[in-house]
Amino acid sequence: MKVRIKVKGIVQGVGFRPFVYRIAKKNNLKGYVKNMGNYVEILIEGKKEDIRNFINDLKNKKPPLSRIDKLDIEEIKGIEEFDDFYIIKSENAKDEEEGTIPADVAICDDCLKEMLDKNDRRYRYPFIACTNCGPRFTIVEKLPYDRENTSMRDFPLCEKCLEEYKNPLDRRFHAQATCCPICGPKVFLSDGKEIIAEKDEAIRETVKLLEEGHILAIKGIGGTHLACKVGEDDVVLELRKRLGRPTQPFAVMSKIEYTELFAEFDEDEKNALLSLRRPIVVLKKSQDYDKYFSKYVSNLDTIGVMFPYSGLHYLLFDKEIAYVMTSANLPGLPMVKDNDEILKKLNGIADYFLLHNRRIVNRCDDSVVKKVADRLVFLRRSRGFAPEPVKVNINNNKNILCVGAELNSTACIVKRDKFYLTQYIGNTSKYETFCYLRDAINNILRLTNTNKIDAIVCDLHPQFNSTKLAEELSEKFGAEIFRVQHHFAHAYSLLGDNNYFDDAIILSLDGVGYGLDGNIWGGEVLLFKDGKMERVGHLEEQYQLGGDLATKYPLRMLLSILYKAIGEEAFDFIKRYNFFSEKELRLLKFQLEKKLNCPITTSTGRVLDAVSALLGICFEKTYDGEPSIRLEPVANRFKGDINIEPKIKNNILNTTELIYKSYEMLLNNENKEKIAHFAHIYIADGLFEIAKKISNKFGINTIGITGGVSYNKIITERIMNNAKREGFNFIYHQRVPNGDGGISFGQGVAYILKNGY
Repeated sequence: MKVRIKVKGIVQGVGFRPFVYRIAKKNNLKGYVKNMGNYVEILIEGKKEDIRNFINDLKNKKPPLSRIDKLDIEEIKGIEEFDDFYIIKSENAKDEEEGTIPADVAICDDCLKEMLDKNDRRYRYPFIACTNCGPRFTIVEKLPYDRENTSMRDFPLCEKCLEEYKNPLDRRFHAQATCCPICGPKVFLSDGKEIIAEKDEAIRETVKLLEEGHILAIKGIGGTHLACKVGEDDVVLELRKRLGRPTQPFAVMSKIEYTELFAEFDEDEKNALLSLRRPIVVLKKSQDYDKYFSKYVSNLDTIGVMFPYSGLHYLLFDKEIAYVMTSANLPGLPMVKDNDEILKKLNGIADYFLLHNRRIVNRCDDSVVKKVADRLVFLRRSRGFAPEPVKVNINNNKNILCVGAELNSTACIVKRDKFYLTQYIGNTSKYETFCYLRDAINNILRLTNTNKIDAIVCDLHPQFNSTKLAEELSEKFGAEIFRVQHHFAHAYSLLGDNNYFDDAIILSLDGVGYGLDGNIWGGEVLLFKDGKMERVGHLEEQYQLGGDLATKYPLRMLLSILYKAIGEEAFDFIKRYNFFSEKELRLLKFQLEKKLNCPITTSTGRVLDAVSALLGICFEKTYDGEPSIRLEPVANRFKGDINIEPKIKNNILNTTELIYKSYEMLLNNENKEKIAHFAHIYIADGLFEIAKKISNKFGINTIGITGGVSYNKIITERIMNNAKREGFNFIYHQRVPNGDGGISFGQGVAYILKNGY
């Protein structure tokens, strides 16, 4: 009997071919396995029963990092022509069928054990890797995923490594990142002018410099981190000063035995920390946190923690329990990755530079997850996950390119039922980041073997750089442009994430999005019925005093809403904050009276910002969502119950009432924690009541929440609990980011559903 099998999925760079070799030999079969660039082809010859056992092994005993999406099995005629089973040379992709490059994964236990073994030839070698671990996406240039198509081609294998590489029974058989101290990349330490240490001495000196309180740039797998001690105020403050990040919390790197000292985590969070994907996990600070950490590492009640994911990271831990480990980029710009770029752009930020000579082909920021409601959700989906596709149960026969929004951006290529999200891109209003978006799109097209684009999907906002890029690419590919309203894209993202396409009420909540009426949306109640999306409710329209300035300075938003509630008394009240001069207040009053540069907004984020300013928590936004993010831990500290009666009319939640009640509570000397909690519950209960009313009207039993505000645990969990208590099916994100990092995914779902595929 003779059978040809085509295996599609994550079957490159994960030890799949040696696995096939082993099970073929075990089942007494002859033939071959080869990498076809975008799939693996197997031809087997032998007895029918042996072939049946082989196929069962193929399905049930595959390597842990692999994923089989589809098996095409075909019996073919002809005489048997093989005398053994072989792994034969790869071929390039010949058709439009996409391959899947696996994401980078953390060092495995076997490699870690070898690296720490004084008798092993790879002792303390930071680039140790095998078939089961190490870089993939960040080193690959094109398919098929073979060494000559990666940056490892710069390092020809020595005799011993080549022997392992060619042995099908060895853990390093065709492990494209494998190497050793003789033939592999080298690490070195620079003071910015010259190399001052090399190899293991460079690592040991780096540890010493970190312990002395210096700031180090450390080049890793997908980019560069800035690292320093966590326990000394002056060191952390100096990094903040140099980096221009006055308040945004820093992530830290630690190990499991140390993390228990300063953070709390449940089983889900622990599993994520220890997983081979190694994301940053946002954890609740423990009671002993302040014993070990400077208060300037994070001013929230949480701390972002990741575990070491490369050999180099493990070798940094000697005496310190944790290091600040933050992406080495100036605000809004891509993380630096090339040695010359690192030395140039981080000059004056880092004191020393721990670098290496392996090229990073595709930069890739750390992924970030947070436990909300009953699951971990993505704040950022990048290293460890990109570019693996998200599968959606949807019929599609077109190649669709989705370019995302503007902030926290990603792009996405959709082929059939697979959505290939790029790594995290960032703020595309910045030119360098916009160029990064363009490069990432070209890369994902190349890695998915996509030469034809049928449609390009972008945001409705005409001024986004991503929208302009869509227009440019439309001309290049001769593809139609399809525009999707921002909050609709969030809602479609939620539907696709859950493989749920029945009728639903979706709360789409964030800071800003260009609305169908030309106004700024951000607190939307959407009806998805009979395959169509419609806005059926929202937060009260407010004036955004000074346009974007009200986003940066939330006291402007507070003043605008208070002026609506109490008139000119609002100006007397706002003086207590000593933020505006008399001249500025006169100008602001003139603007409000004449409605000059006061665009209309229904943003949930702006209302929460106003409460944050009211309570004196944040007067200036230095990173996206800061006022609202810093408000949440204050609200978390309130443990009592509050009776809320949100004011609703015509499916519009009155937020002037929310601000006025909060203002009254403050004047009555209620504590800040109670006021902050009140604001969250008012929004959650008010929006739920609108959703419930509309659900009852249309006979819909599903309510969901999406958008950046849905990362807020208080609001999301309150709505979820309300929904479940009332018997509703509640849907929430799980595979793609709730925020703008999921917009490109939602754009793809929107296009497919609206075009009837």
